[in-house]
Amino acid sequence: MTVQLPDPGAPRPDDPPPRPRLLHLGPGQSADFGRGAPRDPVAVPLRDPGVSRRAGLITAAEDYWRLSNFSRTSTYVVENLEGAGEYVKVPPGRLGAPVPFEFSRVVLPSAAGSAHFKVFAPQHTYLTGEPGPDQGEPTTSPFSLDPTSKYFLVLLALCEPRLRSPSSAAVPGVGDVVERLRPLESCRDLTRSAANYHIDYLASAKLRLRDGGGDAEPGGKREALVAFAVRFDLVREEHLGLLPPRSRH
Repeated sequence: MTVQLPDPGAPRPDDPPPRPRLLHLGPGQSADFGRGAPRDPVAVPLRDPGVSRRAGLITAAEDYWRLSNFSRTSTYVVENLEGAGEYVKVPPGRLGAPVPFEFSRVVLPSAAGSAHFKVFAPQHTYLTGEPGPDQGEPTTSPFSLDPTSKYFLVLLALCEPRLRSPSSAAVPGVGDVVERLRPLESCRDLTRSAANYHIDYLASAKLRLRDGGGDAEPGGKREALVAFAVRFDLVREEHLGLLPPRSRH
């Protein structure tokens, strides 16, 4: 695990950009962070009067890391630098909170607004192949989606606001989806009725939502599709490149 230490001070305008100062930790090793003291320095110094002298501790594990919050009043936030606004909160007094992100920023409340430092965890490992006996029929994917299909583009356009901002509650209407996809060559002839057909197909056949997603309220089926697809990572931030560039207006 690697910790990028905060810049010790603001450089002069003519100075070249400073090289990042890095602290490397092996599995089981720890580093404390905070304001520190002249006779009691910390490994990750945060020079802000609003930060405790010994604010917390980070500990490296195999492919993740843990954060301990020594504050009695302040909550720390760990942001996922690769995600679409994902973060975890570590409340006061919490010890050894596991952090699953590979690239993170730890943010502490401070007198200057916020003090922070970055943590780069070891690359996560993933299973290759399927464990268990090789005999018998292979396991089929419960949700088989083709990213090159038009129904996938419809689903992606529905999920776009949530992927770009997880706090967004807005789900595009059918007309918005049609206009969003219209610049694509494959969607030049997409109509509202065709988009509705793809939405029904996704809800009833592909994702098999309960009762086809339902539509007791306007947009209920679309909202159910978005919630389900984002929850199970069926559409991800990396898929946004399939959509046409967004208009500046």
